[in-house]
Amino acid sequence: MGKIVIAHGYGMSGGDHWYPYLSGELRAAGHEVRVPDFPDPEAPEAASWLKALGEETEGRPADTVLVGHSLGGVNLLRLLQEHDTEAEGPYAGAVFVASMSGEVGYDALAGFFEPEFDWARIRAAARAFRVLHAADDPVTGARTGEHVMRFVTELGATATLTPSGGHFPSTGETRRELPEALRLVTGLLP
Repeated sequence: MGKIVIAHGYGMSGGDHWYPYLSGELRAAGHEVRVPDFPDPEAPEAASWLKALGEETEGRPADTVLVGHSLGGVNLLRLLQEHDTEAEGPYAGAVFVASMSGEVGYDALAGFFEPEFDWARIRAAARAFRVLHAADDPVTGARTGEHVMRFVTELGATATLTPSGGHFPSTGETRRELPEALRLVTGLLP
């Protein structure tokens, strides 16, 4: 069975939104699932989030699928960039849900985007990449297509773009299920 690590977004915790649904479905199928709570989610610091994620992903990269939602996906990019692929081999895959591939104008999050991503190194750190994004995402806004295409061109990711869904969840909504993400994750499991 595989291991799945779900990285939550800014201002969230591991018990929010669709994370319990995804982890419950995967655990019911016999997989190991980790959904860590990152420090200070309302005032995130890139180095501490990366350290916490690294602790959860140790061992078995070939059997591990990484899932990042929003800023959690940016955290995954940094983890993959620092991963010693030569010594440990690549991860089974990575799924980015409503994630950003670059700055989105939030000064408090600037540290997550500096320095520039080493896309070639990230691409080598996982066997496959998937993106789930909504066309009406208010965080990436009019640049949603640019963010999605950067994942596609830089990582060879397969993208699923829904017409609606906001930032999964939409503003003011508490989304409890996300079957699209479950489908993408299970498709990457060894």
